[in-house]
Amino acid sequence: MRHVVFNQKGGVGKSSITVNLAAISAQRGLRTLVLDLDPQCNSTTYLLGDHAAEVPTTIADFFRQFLYFRLTPIDAMQYVHDTGFDNLSVIPAAPDLAEIESKLENRFKIYKLREAMQQLESEFDAVYIDTPPAWNFYTLSALIAAEGCLIPFDCDDFSRRALYNLIENVEETRSDHNANLRVEGIIVNQFQARAKLPTRLVEELQEEGLPMLHSRLSSSVKMRESHEQAKPLIHLFPAHKLTQEFVALFNELNSDTTAKPKTGAATKRRNTMAAAE
Repeated sequence: MRHVVFNQKGGVGKSSITVNLAAISAQRGLRTLVLDLDPQCNSTTYLLGDHAAEVPTTIADFFRQFLYFRLTPIDAMQYVHDTGFDNLSVIPAAPDLAEIESKLENRFKIYKLREAMQQLESEFDAVYIDTPPAWNFYTLSALIAAEGCLIPFDCDDFSRRALYNLIENVEETRSDHNANLRVEGIIVNQFQARAKLPTRLVEELQEEGLPMLHSRLSSSVKMRESHEQAKPLIHLFPAHKLTQEFVALFNELNSDTTAKPKTGAATKRRNTMAAAE
C-alpha cells in the first residue's frame, strides 16, 4: 500500500506522522519505505540524523535525470537507503528539489514517480510519502503515485477552510490521473481533548460527512525529543501516550473500518460557508 501524507498548510505534522507510521509498520515486520519529497528534508533528517548529508543519491537525483533525454532504464532501488532500523528504508529528499521543479513541470514528468513506485512494488510492503506544504509538481506526483491519502489536521479555523479545497484537489487528481486514489482519512493532530474549540471543530467536520479518523494525536514534548535524537517514537518511547496513539492510528488504518469519504461533502460545505459570508 502506498500512502501519501498531504496538506497544503505547513506545521501540521506531516513528517512526524509519515515517519512514525512507517516506523510502526516496519516494527510489525512489513518492508517499509519512506519517500521524502519535501525540500526541507524533515523526514530524511528525522530518520538519518547527521548522516542525512552523506547519502550518495536522493529523490532529486532521480528526478534530475528526466531533464535530459535517455534510453537506458532506471533502477529505482539505487535511490533507496537503509535507515538503521529493521525493515525501514528511505529515499531521501534534497534542498535542490525546489530548483528543478519548474523544469520538470514544463517537461510534463508528472508520471515518473508512479513508474518508480510500481517498480519497487516487489521490494516493499508499504510506502509512506512525505510531501511539501504546497500544491505543486511534487504533491501531484505523489498523489498520482499513491493509493491512499492521509490528511493531517491541526484543529483551527484556517486549517478547516483549507481542508475543503485540499479534498477537492485530491478528488480532482483521482478523476484526472489516478482512479485508485482514495482519502484514507483526516488525522486530527495536536488534539486537546479538554479544549472546546478543537472538540467542536472535529464534531462539526464529522457531521459534514468528512472522513475523520477516530484516533487522535495529542501534543507532547516527546515528539521534539524524538526529532532531536533521530529516533521514531516507537523505538525511543514505546510506552508513551503519544506513541500508543500512533499505534492506535496505525491499527485503525489497517483495519476494515477506516472512514470512507463522501464525495462532494467538501464542495457542499464550502459553498455553504461562502453563502453565509
